Amino acid sequence: MIQIRKALPADAEAIAPIMLTAMEDIIYYFIGEQDQQKATAFLAYHIAQPENQYSYEHIIVAEEEENIIGQICLYPGDELEQLRAPILSYLRTHFKREPNLGNETQAGEVYIDTLAVSAAAQGKGIGKMLLLYAIDLFVHRQKEVLGLLVDKENPKAKKLYLNMGFRPVRDVQLFGKELAHLQYS
Repeated sequence: MIQIRKALPADAEAIAPIMLTAMEDIIYYFIGEQDQQKATAFLAYHIAQPENQYSYEHIIVAEEEENIIGQICLYPGDELEQLRAPILSYLRTHFKREPNLGNETQAGEVYIDTLAVSAAAQGKGIGKMLLLYAIDLFVHRQKEVLGLLVDKENPKAKKLYLNMGFRPVRDVQLFGKELAHLQYS
C-alpha cells in the first residue's frame, strides 16, 4: 500500500536521487560539473537541512513498503529569495559558484519546485497521486494557488498537468529553456 507523508531529515538520502531526476541539468549547472554523485550529495545535504528550498520541510513523499518512491517539493513563492539564500551561500563556499538564477515563482502561489518518481515506480500513477494530494491540501483546504513550470519540450508532462486542471499563465525562459508557467486554483 502506498502512503503519502511529510518528509523527515532522515529521508534525505532516499529522496535526493529521485529529486535529481527532475532537475539534473539544473543541479549540474549549480555545481559546475556533470557529476551525479556530487549532485546527489548536494541535494541530500540540503534536503536534510531546515530553511532552504529543497528542505524536508517542503517535501511530501510517497512510500511503499517503507521505501520512498516519489517526492513533491513545494513552498510559498514569496519565500523563494529567503529559501534560496542558503543554497547560493553553499555553492559559493563549496563550489566557488555564483550561478545566475531567474525567479521561477512569485508571491501568490505555492510553487511546485520538483515532482519526481523513482524509475522503478514510474507508470503506477505515483506522480498523479502526489499532485492530487498537493491540490487537496493547498488548493481545497488552504485556498492557495499552486504553480509550476513545465518544459515545453515535455508535452506529455504538460498534458498531464492541463488534464488535471492546471491552466497556462505565461511563458518563461529559465536556464536556457522555454517553460510554461501553469497554475491550479
